[in-house]
Amino acid sequence: MNLKTISILGATGSIGCSTIAIIREINKKPNSDVKYELKAITANNNVDDLIKIAIEFKPEFVAIADEEKYSELKSALSPHGIKCGAGKGALLEAASIQSDMVMAAIVGFAGLMPTIKAVERGATILLANKECLVSAGDYFMQKAAQNAATILPVDSEHNAIFQVLNKKNVEKLILTASGGPFYNSTPEVIQNATPEQACKHPNWSMGQKISVDSATMMNKGLELIEACHLFKMPATKIDILIHPQSIVHSMVCYEDGSVLAQMGTPDMRIPISYCMAYPERINISTPRLSLADAPDLQFLKPDTQKFPALRIARDAAEQGGLASTLLNAANEVAVESFLNRKIKFFEIAAIVEDVLNSKFNFSSIDRADDYELIIDCDDAARRKALEFVAMRQMETGVVR
Repeated sequence: MNLKTISILGATGSIGCSTIAIIREINKKPNSDVKYELKAITANNNVDDLIKIAIEFKPEFVAIADEEKYSELKSALSPHGIKCGAGKGALLEAASIQSDMVMAAIVGFAGLMPTIKAVERGATILLANKECLVSAGDYFMQKAAQNAATILPVDSEHNAIFQVLNKKNVEKLILTASGGPFYNSTPEVIQNATPEQACKHPNWSMGQKISVDSATMMNKGLELIEACHLFKMPATKIDILIHPQSIVHSMVCYEDGSVLAQMGTPDMRIPISYCMAYPERINISTPRLSLADAPDLQFLKPDTQKFPALRIARDAAEQGGLASTLLNAANEVAVESFLNRKIKFFEIAAIVEDVLNSKFNFSSIDRADDYELIIDCDDAARRKALEFVAMRQMETGVVR
């Protein structure tokens, strides 16, 4: 039997829960060729679910970002002899625990440094945090190369490309997008969308941040930038198509006219399990795709007038340097402000573009491999985005 050790950064989110479900299923199979041992887990503030996972799997170390939840975590885990910690330092400690692979699923820029810690020890990184590559792609991939860390993409689109990519004779990549809840909506509906409507994805069960990103289609713009780094492909050779059925997860076009696609039901356990077992596959209880019973497959060009985030993200990708760092930081602030009902849905993309068009006092705007500069850039973009949020609140009379 092959025993593989794994840590999960972001164990209580949707990706973390899917990973836990796979571990639970595989470990219960009596004749399985592989078993998984959980070494470390983290969460942001969901202490109840973190405790449940820890007691079930008894990892070596458990960390929670919210320091106010530490006493509750320690009280629950001490009788089981499980070491735990809280705060940013504890997240880094969890990432440093020796394990064969690390599921990097902390949402947003907050996941960058813990994932880098895992990269620095040469672990196999199951990358579900796209912001690592959007905000710090050059730096991140440079670190991975220096430390011989393996990066396996978990996002269903990048995982699809990874599965069918022969790096020779590639003409272009095609990322598919569900279109989110508004691809068929009028501009008026989109303009007045509520957080509840934006988070109601038709095909996938996801957290609030990524659900809103899917609704604005910024998520696909971020994935375009991510694909540039993962596959060393210029943005000009990456297309995006809306595919509402979410069955074809992405495609690779070759110079002879061949198009290879990876297909499957919209279930994140499929790409996660592929990464966990790579280069093999494991048998898990995901719904099987029946093409005979599947709906008609549609492919549509995205409307960048209705979804300007796509245009903005592509511009940032083509500009290079720290432009995507600015993009990501501004988007995180704008999405949070929308979820807190401080701005309207259509203002998310507008604020991101306002930030990108602002002037910043960086000594070298093209040094995207300088970690300290990345941090400064991220911080400056967040402050600028908050200024634009406040300005829009003043204009609409909504001040909180």
